[in-house]
Amino acid sequence: MSNVLEIVDSLQSKLDRLLSKFELLQIENQQLLEKSEKLVFEVREQQESIHAIENKYESLKIANAIVGSKEDKHTTKLKINTLIREIDKCIAQLDE
Repeated sequence: MSNVLEIVDSLQSKLDRLLSKFELLQIENQQLLEKSEKLVFEVREQQESIHAIENKYESLKIANAIVGSKEDKHTTKLKINTLIREIDKCIAQLDE
């Protein structure tokens, strides 16, 4: 009978340790989830910032071409032609 009590005590002790480790792992998991969400948010913000900077860069290239920069004149002409075609399409749709 004493042997059974020792086994039960040992099992109880092991179960207590497992439950303690489980609780610690749950806390660590929650912290990692929060950190992951924070990092995802930061990545989204940085992507939006990159997109805004790229748009500003394109605008500056066009402005430089309009001012007289020879480097981007061709690109600007293509962009203007594309815009004119889009406007013509819109006008044609309005006439229908």
